[in-house]
Amino acid sequence: MNQQPVVHNTFVVERSYPVKPERVFAAFADPAQKRRWFVESERNQVESYEHDFRVGGKEHYALTGRSLKSENVYRDIVPNRRIIFTSTMAVEDKCFSVSLGTVELLPAAQGTDLILTFQSAFLEGADGPEMRQAGWRGLLDKLAKVLES
Repeated sequence: MNQQPVVHNTFVVERSYPVKPERVFAAFADPAQKRRWFVESERNQVESYEHDFRVGGKEHYALTGRSLKSENVYRDIVPNRRIIFTSTMAVEDKCFSVSLGTVELLPAAQGTDLILTFQSAFLEGADGPEMRQAGWRGLLDKLAKVLES
């Protein structure tokens, strides 16, 4: 059997938001806000969403149609400064990626600088590094819209 090797990747995405770190942190911590920018979209139908924002807590969503599931476990939370989480993604209960994400919130003259560092192991059937980075770029753009409201 010819198996695809595991693909390892690390990328960094930086954004600046014209609001204080407390406001950006709240958009990660509050389940209603996080769902708006992280899960919902015109093309996704959300089957379920749970968000337990504490160290050891889990965030889980499932989308209908493709049976896509994502689960995050919060490993370190420093209010208004840092969030570290591990993440798995699966289709039809077959895991295709395992990741470590670090979100840093730095006070800036014009608001907040956000630095996302995302390290992944992509398995057979994975979307791959380029699509995952594009996905996070899009999510952080959606976050900007939530912060405007």
